[in-house]
Amino acid sequence: MNDPETDYDVLRVFCAPNGGYGNELGVVRDGSVLPDPADRQEFAGKLGFSETVFVDDPERGAVDIYTPTLRLPFAGHPCVGTAWLLDVPELVTGAGVVGARLDGEFSWIEARPEWAPPRTLRQYASAAEVDALPVPPAGEWVYAWAWEDEPAGRVRARGFPGRGDGVEEDEATGAAALLLTAWLGRALNITQGAGSQILTAPQPGGWVEIGGRVLLEH
Repeated sequence: MNDPETDYDVLRVFCAPNGGYGNELGVVRDGSVLPDPADRQEFAGKLGFSETVFVDDPERGAVDIYTPTLRLPFAGHPCVGTAWLLDVPELVTGAGVVGARLDGEFSWIEARPEWAPPRTLRQYASAAEVDALPVPPAGEWVYAWAWEDEPAGRVRARGFPGRGDGVEEDEATGAAALLLTAWLGRALNITQGAGSQILTAPQPGGWVEIGGRVLLEH
């Protein structure tokens, strides 16, 4: 593997209104320093974030996304964060071209539900039930959710990757929010994890917008 001191930025994506919480994301702005997928996978495992992004072309927005154990064609919070960091109108992912825009304090992407990795969407009767859930055993990727205020589209959710790679709970998961939005067919305001906020909105032609606040940690 190349230089273990490879430069990378750390973002927090889907932050709360006060700037807290959010899901950490590693971004290697110069992907050419680690061109080999095996080295990228090793580096992503070393960092230990739920996802790490390697930017292969900052002008085009070409990106390569990894969890600590596998490569992903698309993932939500990495795309929201990287689009904000690069300030580009689109990202080119393994799944397809992701539209991107900034709107005040929110960074938005537009993606398709079929790009998202499989998730088990498991509804509970109340937000309190979701809050009380223990981390389930490794296996399926579970997105546990409940209505906080159904007429207002407010959802309480927690994400459990179940991969056995050290990430027991995902603080904020854009891909799962994308799937839930497509399934319910309506705009959502999701509080996930310890306090992260994800906004979503269905769009024409089967697309879904996902938005949130992004902060550069270092």
